[in-house]
Amino acid sequence: MMGKARTVAAVAGAFAAGIVIGPLVAAWAQDGGRAETYRLLNLFGDVYERVRAEYVEPINDRDAVENAINGMLTGLDPHSSYLNQRSYRDMQVQTRGEFGGLGIEVTQENGYIKVISPIDETPAARAGVKAGDLITHLNGNSVQGLTLQEAVEQMRGERGTAIKITIRREGADRPIELSLTREVIRPQVVRFRMEGNDIGYIRLTSFNEQTETGLKRALTTLRQQAGPGGLKGLVLDLRNNPGGLLDQAVQVSDDFLDQGEIVSTRARRPEDAQRWNAKAGDIAQGIPMVVLINGGSASASEIVAGALQDHRRAVVLGVKSFGKGSVQTVMPIPGQGAIRLTTARYYTPSGRSIQGTGIEPDIEVLAQRQEAAAAIPREREADLRRALRNEGGVQQPANTPAIPPLNLPAGVVEKVSRLPAEGAPAFDPTKPETDFQLQQAIGLLRNMAGAQAAAPGRRAAAK
Repeated sequence: MMGKARTVAAVAGAFAAGIVIGPLVAAWAQDGGRAETYRLLNLFGDVYERVRAEYVEPINDRDAVENAINGMLTGLDPHSSYLNQRSYRDMQVQTRGEFGGLGIEVTQENGYIKVISPIDETPAARAGVKAGDLITHLNGNSVQGLTLQEAVEQMRGERGTAIKITIRREGADRPIELSLTREVIRPQVVRFRMEGNDIGYIRLTSFNEQTETGLKRALTTLRQQAGPGGLKGLVLDLRNNPGGLLDQAVQVSDDFLDQGEIVSTRARRPEDAQRWNAKAGDIAQGIPMVVLINGGSASASEIVAGALQDHRRAVVLGVKSFGKGSVQTVMPIPGQGAIRLTTARYYTPSGRSIQGTGIEPDIEVLAQRQEAAAAIPREREADLRRALRNEGGVQQPANTPAIPPLNLPAGVVEKVSRLPAEGAPAFDPTKPETDFQLQQAIGLLRNMAGAQAAAPGRRAAAK
């Protein structure tokens, strides 16, 4: 029995440690802790063997080991975890920003799959799928009993393959059956429009491999759509953007900065520290910018907001961000998925760590009056179990601010309202005029542009 337990422990320990088991054991041996390490691995093997032999029902070995690995990782911090092969594949699809599918955004309602919106120029849109449609069957099989993820996986697939969907539509006498051929779908992570003929609006919903390319394309289109006076300001909306790829956050920040540090990371070993600096070239050509943030702006969103705030390239407006100041590295395990491991903390150009604290806006503007009197604040990084400590960062000399003071024309900030007026219409995402934070950002940009135009010597310099 003991020999078997030792064998199980060795195998399970090697599997748990993945491709780094050799270096780890070597390091432990150097530290004189080798005997203790093997004792703990044997403990795991003993427990594992006991569970296999005595649990009330037969267990699946893979599920048991994967759960053990995931428990080890999630016990470290809220963002480390184990990704089995399917989860790893799904993560790759999300970060790549494209997949074979039908082109619909969906949710689940009463056991059916409800269409939120078809994406333009996709198989679903061309076939006439409409917002509000209920998908009841896929290839003749009911979706009842499927999770939303399971249904989405069935609708996704290789480009060129076909699927039959059955739809129940309000007002239709009978179910609608459609046969669709999957295509490469690129979710819209960048949305943009003109506000009036002078202010550009760009919303980034996440940071995947398509984000920076989409940002540049959006700004080019906005310049073409602007009125005779051209763009006078730009709103970059990062509200409820949960983050994503670090390199995309760096590139997006670099697009608006001419020089200086964008972000730095510090790992366990000092030699693994990294720093990214901006290259010359501001795609917005120096026009005034406002970055919108809220409690749902996290990680990569906070890197962008922090970089533009520290360099005073943009005014950050809204409410405090989520406060996720850590970096996760995805480490593939051949044939077994991957581990997502927290490997570093990141710091803004001024040396601030926002871990657990978030980005404080330059100008606080609440989305609705209820926020001011909310009894239960929105959950943020600091509220999560086992959240990393804030390791501070650069200690500023006394009376020296970490960030240069906000230097706006006199009277401009005073025109920004912190709260909507009593009786203001409720927010409707289809009606930008009901978005109070956005409207305050637009007003701020127009006042900034007006103050710059009226400044002495401005007209002469512009000739």
